Amino acid sequence: METALELHPDLEPLKFLLGTWEGAGVGGYPTIEGFRFGQEVSFTHIGKPFLVYASRTWFIEEDGSLGRPLATETGYWRPRPDHQVEVTLAHPTGIVEIYLGNVAFNRVELVTDVIARTESAKEVTGGKRLYGLIGEDLGWAYDMAAMGQPLQSHISAQLKRVA
Repeated sequence: METALELHPDLEPLKFLLGTWEGAGVGGYPTIEGFRFGQEVSFTHIGKPFLVYASRTWFIEEDGSLGRPLATETGYWRPRPDHQVEVTLAHPTGIVEIYLGNVAFNRVELVTDVIARTESAKEVTGGKRLYGLIGEDLGWAYDMAAMGQPLQSHISAQLKRVA
């Protein structure tokens, strides 16, 4: 018999993120063509003071069907005192990011503190992320500085909780 894990009290400000979310978004950048994508995001916990995060995306074809896989990332969200949060993200493309930010009113704003990359990874020099509830949906946006371009809008999505 499986019992539900009790949510660590430190996670209370991030509780609104818990679950699996699915939806669609749009992307673009000066170095690529604009595109539409499908996304699945999950925020889970194991009873400790952090959230486990995973995201997968797929290209949306002209007919609306899901196409080839796009990006994936995994990481951990750690609440800190005074409504602060630390986020570590790893990408299979050779990039690791550490974000610092704050949580308030079902909204999280994050800015990169450190970005490390392998020799073969593309050049990413900065990022800013915003996550928040829009009614019952989770909206999020990612601004990126990469490939010699300044920080600017890259992707955004609106997701519905499915579990």
